Amino acid sequence: MSDVLVLKNLTKEFTKVVANKNVNFELRKGEVHALLGENGAGKTTLMNCVCGLYHPTSGYIYVNDKEVKIKNCVEAVQHGIGMVHQHFMLVPELTVAENVILGMKREKDFFIKIEEVEKEIKKLSDLYDFNIDPKSYIRDLPVGIKQRVEILKIIYKKAEIIILDEATAVLTPQEANELFKIVENLAKRGKSIIIITHKLEEVMRLADRVTVLRDGEVVGTVSKNKTSEKELARMMVGREVLFDFKKREKLSHEKLLEIKDLTVIDGNNIKKLNKLSFTLCSGEILGVAGVDGNGQIELSEAITGMIPFQEGEISIKGKLYTKISTKESYKNNVSHIPQDRQNTGLIMERDLGKNLILSDYWRKPYSNWGVLDKDYIDKHAYKMIEDYNIKAPGPFTKAKDLSGGNQQKIILAREIFRQPDILIAVQPTRGLDIGATEFVRQKLIDERDKGTAVLLISTELEEILQIADRIAIIYKGEFMGIMDNHDIDIERIGLMMAGSKCYNHENLGGDKNESSK
Repeated sequence: MSDVLVLKNLTKEFTKVVANKNVNFELRKGEVHALLGENGAGKTTLMNCVCGLYHPTSGYIYVNDKEVKIKNCVEAVQHGIGMVHQHFMLVPELTVAENVILGMKREKDFFIKIEEVEKEIKKLSDLYDFNIDPKSYIRDLPVGIKQRVEILKIIYKKAEIIILDEATAVLTPQEANELFKIVENLAKRGKSIIIITHKLEEVMRLADRVTVLRDGEVVGTVSKNKTSEKELARMMVGREVLFDFKKREKLSHEKLLEIKDLTVIDGNNIKKLNKLSFTLCSGEILGVAGVDGNGQIELSEAITGMIPFQEGEISIKGKLYTKISTKESYKNNVSHIPQDRQNTGLIMERDLGKNLILSDYWRKPYSNWGVLDKDYIDKHAYKMIEDYNIKAPGPFTKAKDLSGGNQQKIILAREIFRQPDILIAVQPTRGLDIGATEFVRQKLIDERDKGTAVLLISTELEEILQIADRIAIIYKGEFMGIMDNHDIDIERIGLMMAGSKCYNHENLGGDKNESSK
């Protein structure tokens, strides 16, 4: 196969950061090439240089053996390059056809004949098995179809090189499988595809070849058939990575958290949680899975007192609450790892030492009679830096000057050091590299083994399957079902993530019969 895209010694520098350094990369015609690496490895930056969003500091780009200078996205399209970004760029109030032609120049006719455009889009949709109605409004489409519209947009513009950035981040398992089929079909029809990802299972399913980036440099390019997930992980991190976590047998069934008919209505009178009920026992991890935006954040914030709930009740270690404050939650020994570490979990302008005591700064030994004990706080910070492998010079380092992974470790250290009875962890590994992810997951298991009740809320289904004892599927503020991890059907989980109820009532407080909707 001939190379349709070649990068030679491509370097991209920002003010003080070298994002890509002397990268060499080749894409063949009709292949699916995975660009794999940890978050911050330079994958998206590299492809943004290819699609015209960034300009390389040095190096060369060749398209079909011809050197090109891509100044902007329009020129990238002219060279047959299109990129589907992680966050969709669609206008909800317009139709599929209107979104596809949005911003395009018409060379011949002054007025656009939308009927002709719709026919062209329908023809392309049928050719690639997209199953898209060009007259549908974007606002009415599920996420998986919206993504197909993004792909259709660049195919309509004659793209031969298609770049997909973290394409499955917002998809259910079924939608991801449909995307995989589309990618395979595109490759069979001669399109050349680059998938940017940090998910090893996607690579092994889709890619013909894999290029691994670490710290902005190419570690190597390998054929999928000549490698493995463990080898790719080692290339990404530079060491062996733990995939199988061992947990102690669950010994206790003491109910530490009981939620009954919890209902949360936001300021726009939209019901975010709808009579949600469950129990959480000591020494277990209950994983809450679902597509982002289905009430996960409201669930965690209602339990921890960050937002009010309008109906229902929360029982913490036998104490019943119809309303609860953040301080009451913490006094009941509930720890919280929030989703947004920078806006909710940390004070970015404060130093590491003070961020490590935010939950208990008013208590001894951190303060005496309202005066902070700086020596003790520094001593505590140095211990946390060592125990949690936080890469920082010392307690005086500001949170804003640390990487995302090290910021997350500060929150993890703070919340776990409290020795909580209940730990609520929301997206605890989002944005972390594979090494930091391994560390965080092991810490959650360690807490579980000590008897802590862990509520793990994550959109990473792989994460939940890996460490949870039970799994609850949330959709539009309701649990579609709760099941034991040893009795898992991925297809069934995917259906529940899309809104089908097919759960075991025993886990929700009812009988043992199953029902479906």
